[in-house]
Amino acid sequence: MELFEAIRSRRSIGKVKQEPIAKETIERILEAGVWAPNHRMTQPWQFFVMTGEGRSRLGDAYARIALAGEAEPSSPESQEKAENARKKAFRSPVIIGVAVTPVDRPGVIEIEEYGAVFAAIQNMLLAIHGLGLGAVWRTGEPAYHPLMNEAFELRPVDRVLGLLYIGEPDMTPPGPRREEASAKTVWIES
Repeated sequence: MELFEAIRSRRSIGKVKQEPIAKETIERILEAGVWAPNHRMTQPWQFFVMTGEGRSRLGDAYARIALAGEAEPSSPESQEKAENARKKAFRSPVIIGVAVTPVDRPGVIEIEEYGAVFAAIQNMLLAIHGLGLGAVWRTGEPAYHPLMNEAFELRPVDRVLGLLYIGEPDMTPPGPRREEASAKTVWIES
């Protein structure tokens, strides 16, 4: 697939089949991530590949986060909410959690560490698309919750920046929806 075609045709695919993905394919996706640009070669990313029952770690974190905000965590309603949250971890056969682990070193600017990890995620999404697979990049409050950090044994300064749900597409990708670049561009020439 030609590069610009891949960039323009990649879409979030939220519905995928449950067939397993070969470990070699997952490794190619991870390899694409580590080739992202990063200032001072800090490589501030950490990947968590979850397959099979390994997805339970994420499911348990989702459930604990759902219960954390409940006034009566043991109520049937709260327990149902937790169970529904837990099921989110089983929507695809592979989930790759991507975290930023900022380096604390003179000259390293923390926001640049985040930028590098976001670039790694984009590389991975393009690789997934190029391999004929589908993926959706999930975030939201649960991803940034301290209990998510705890589930993946991350430091308080670290953050899960994306959960990539990956599988064989089981839906038709949505059509393109982007403004032209010219609508978002200011030319400063003299």
